[in-house]
Amino acid sequence: MNVQPQLHESRGQPPLKGTLRVAFARSATELRAAQRLRHEIFAGEMGARLHNRIPGLDHDHLDAYCQHLLIWDTLTAEVIGCTRILTEEGARQAGGFYSQSEFEIDPVLALPGRFAEIGRTCVHRDYRNGATITALWSGIAGFVAEQRIDFLIGCASIPLGEDGAMAQVIFSELAQRYLTPEERRVRPRIPLPRRDVVARGDYPLPPLLKAYLRVGAQICGEPFLDEDFQVADVFILVSTRQLTRRYARHFLERRA
Repeated sequence: MNVQPQLHESRGQPPLKGTLRVAFARSATELRAAQRLRHEIFAGEMGARLHNRIPGLDHDHLDAYCQHLLIWDTLTAEVIGCTRILTEEGARQAGGFYSQSEFEIDPVLALPGRFAEIGRTCVHRDYRNGATITALWSGIAGFVAEQRIDFLIGCASIPLGEDGAMAQVIFSELAQRYLTPEERRVRPRIPLPRRDVVARGDYPLPPLLKAYLRVGAQICGEPFLDEDFQVADVFILVSTRQLTRRYARHFLERRA
């Protein structure tokens, strides 16, 4: 449910340079715009089973405890991307991080430092390109610097494919390079069933997961089977010291 959907490359024209604005939601109206975009993508595009009570909005109890980072197209004044950030303080008030509903994450939370969780990330199909991802990470990098966050956590999704074959292949390949040491492994509450995959397909890495890996993310164990979204989630851990310089520089230049 806390799926970070695939950001497939758009076949349309990317937004014009300089037309994206990144800022945190400051009103209920702006939050609803993000929830409306989430519903459009998660339910309408991905076919996810959402447990919303308000038609046309994707919402849950955590929204009230999160800070919502939005991306606008300044030419249309429309919200075209969003993510939400849940700090340790917000998680305590909410009863835990969303990731804890999918994984037992105590080995990760035992690390010394300050945590924040990224979740519910989505981008409008016409803006799924490098410029939008850069804008999104610039906002996250700014929050990390201002709040002195040491670790980012969250769930990233992998398509299941037929009988889970795609997820199995992608995870096995990622595990060879990005899996954490045993003492930092989490345990999925509903593990992705293991199957013998005979044919190893040439499956593309989901772009959002690829973006996490580019900023130094590690994968902390076996995937969780998200039946609502029909994907496999992997728990990711990012040491903020490893955030690439280009995002930090982009943020600082924007602030200046």
